[in-house]
Amino acid sequence: MLKKNRLTAALLAVVPMVTFANNGVVEPVPADNFDMRNWKITIPSDINEDGIVDEIEGVAMMSYSHKDFFHLDKAGSLVFEVQNQAITTKNSKNARSELREMPRGADFSIDTADKENQWALSSHPNANEYSAVGGTLEATLKVNHVPINAKFPDKYPAYSVVVGQIHAKKHDELIKAGTGYGNEPLKIFYKKFPGQEMGSVFWNYERNLEKSDPNRADIAYPVWGNTWENSAEPGKAGIALGEEFSYRVEVKETMMYLTFETARHDKVTYEIDLSKGVDKLDSPTGYAEDDFYFKAGAYGQCSVSESHVVWGTGCAGTGDFATDKKAGNYSSVTFSQLDLNK
Repeated sequence: MLKKNRLTAALLAVVPMVTFANNGVVEPVPADNFDMRNWKITIPSDINEDGIVDEIEGVAMMSYSHKDFFHLDKAGSLVFEVQNQAITTKNSKNARSELREMPRGADFSIDTADKENQWALSSHPNANEYSAVGGTLEATLKVNHVPINAKFPDKYPAYSVVVGQIHAKKHDELIKAGTGYGNEPLKIFYKKFPGQEMGSVFWNYERNLEKSDPNRADIAYPVWGNTWENSAEPGKAGIALGEEFSYRVEVKETMMYLTFETARHDKVTYEIDLSKGVDKLDSPTGYAEDDFYFKAGAYGQCSVSESHVVWGTGCAGTGDFATDKKAGNYSSVTFSQLDLNK
């Protein structure tokens, strides 16, 4: 990975502190066991009641936890939990307890949208202006729970959670130019139907097309078990709740290399050139000129929304975490390893 020679996690920088950062804190905190210097956490709450989902970053990440959404378990592993119904980010109908890569660390002189807070492919004409060319995300985790109540169980995202992503940042000028739309070249899913013994791990690539294009869709690639359109019991080919698995995402030049491993199955690998379309329906230049960042955690896919033809699963939820957890309307993921650009 090519990086600029600068300190991305300047912990002595002057940082605007978050007034609600200690609400719900339990110790030890995730930063005691995991490197949080280049992450921001989005949790499914609005503690200060400003109508915006709560996000914590910079120096505050060094002392932050939340007893429900973002904390260490007794073994020292990192737990993310999120109910189906909750406040979320402005461009999503799905609630999340999820980390977003922030290459700027605690250097708030760099704006969130700046090139120095994203990374690029070597195909980008201004790749040298970004924080890096490519990067890596490595994780070992287990999914503890996925939502169990969906009004539309045949819609593909029902009963699933995303545990890792590469997200492309939306830029108005790229959208107007037709060269980038802020889509996702990678979403790593775990899905398990109620009553089945095993779940499935798979990953999705979203064609990099404008929102109104009917060909803009997620293409699912199998890892263990089935992909999201197959409701059959995966049996021993799948992954159980509580069964540990690992993923490694490496982006080098324009190539995305994926490696998935678990004790019970053979290793699964993929190689995708992100600067080219994955099929004839995709943009011929794929994600060649987009800005990127990694994400990891529990991004719930069982939306309470009903309207969208794909994503409107009509999953149950009241918005109260304790109530929804008791009813099984939540996602829970535990990471024993999470390394960014290591």
